[in-house]
Amino acid sequence: MKKVLILAYDFPPYVSVGGLRPYSWYKYFHEFGLYPVVITRQWGNKYGNHLDYIAPGESNETIVEESETGTIIRTAYKPNLSNRLLLKYGEKRFRLFRKAITAYYEFMQFLFFIGPKAGLYRGAKQYLKQHKVDAIIATSEPFVLFKYCSKLSSTYKTPWIADYRDLWSQNGNRNKNKLMQLISSIFEKYYINNASAITTVSMLLKENIHKLKNKIKIHIIPNGYDTDLSYKLSDKNVENKKLQISFAGSIYDWHPWQNFLMVINELYKNDKIKVTIYLYGINKVQLVKDFCNKHTKEIINEISFIPKLPNDKLFFELAKTDLLLLFNDYSIMGTKIYNYIAAKRQILFCYKNDSEALNLKKTYFPIKKNDIHNQHLQEDLINETNSGIIINNSNHLQKVLQKLYLEHKEKGFIDCNSVGIEKYSRKHQTEKLAEIIKNSILQLNCSKVYR
Repeated sequence: MKKVLILAYDFPPYVSVGGLRPYSWYKYFHEFGLYPVVITRQWGNKYGNHLDYIAPGESNETIVEESETGTIIRTAYKPNLSNRLLLKYGEKRFRLFRKAITAYYEFMQFLFFIGPKAGLYRGAKQYLKQHKVDAIIATSEPFVLFKYCSKLSSTYKTPWIADYRDLWSQNGNRNKNKLMQLISSIFEKYYINNASAITTVSMLLKENIHKLKNKIKIHIIPNGYDTDLSYKLSDKNVENKKLQISFAGSIYDWHPWQNFLMVINELYKNDKIKVTIYLYGINKVQLVKDFCNKHTKEIINEISFIPKLPNDKLFFELAKTDLLLLFNDYSIMGTKIYNYIAAKRQILFCYKNDSEALNLKKTYFPIKKNDIHNQHLQEDLINETNSGIIINNSNHLQKVLQKLYLEHKEKGFIDCNSVGIEKYSRKHQTEKLAEIIKNSILQLNCSKVYR
């Protein structure tokens, strides 16, 4: 069985959609002839919010978990001074000082092996001194992992694969000005230069990465849902006393969440619907609360804010609900939609063509419109799998919600008759990645023979 070293900063038990991708490799690689060795950092879920990302690890020593199907190496993690100040004094104090420290490490980590993330490099290097692996793969962000893999690949003559969950230098949210974009592009081109292959999650990312590295094969390995979790779902419909709507994950500036809540509030105020809204692990809790207290007071007591949950718990909570809210991310597919379709609950897709939502897109969406980019990836998937309702605008939303409320009132649940979701499982995507890795190993061995 070939051995693959995986560098993954985000990894369970940390609650992150980014961690689910490498976790699926760890979980399924052995079924396709690969033995995974994951290098990650120690994680805890002490806070249940964004502070978990910078909280210290549980031990100063490396923790190793071994089994017949894979190994996880959890390196020690100590926050830098900026993060220690944040944890101790909160977000309002030492802001400029903390930003300066963060900026220092963000830049210098690409020149030297310093900063809190460097523990992964040291852990990988220590492992490779004692064990041989056949391939290395890093999934990013953070993109400094590409530097680590590039160096390890050169040192140990091992093929490595760069897996992009997002764009690096071409990410408008990450690089706010042209200088930062230029510096990032220099690092990016340099460190992926010796990669054997590149994988990414969508055609959009592939097209952009291809501009930087056009002589290397770029493979699309989409995200997906956890097959094992979907198998555990009951076939029986969950009957709730009230119509329930759930939303999970980050809210972005181009999402028309205010518009959505205003529609709900108006219907609720006029006794058109009775509804409960669950917001799981959102990133703008206080902003939403402030908005509701000012503009949607009628439904403020019908909205529940739930901290981040582990993926399996979140999945089953979503499956208990009646409707799953999904905002339009246009040319970005995202990860959330796969768990939504696997939960087999009707998706409310907002919006296809709402004037307010389009204005938000024009102002905040980080990817400039390009005709070669599919601007309706989520919509296409929902239509293909018959897993939701495409809401055109806020007026359409009012009509749909009233209709669904009557259906729920009559039956106690909302029907969802999705089809053909099996090919979007993470296990299926992991099988495709395993073949790419095997081909990279084969190509390296062949090149050694013919030298």
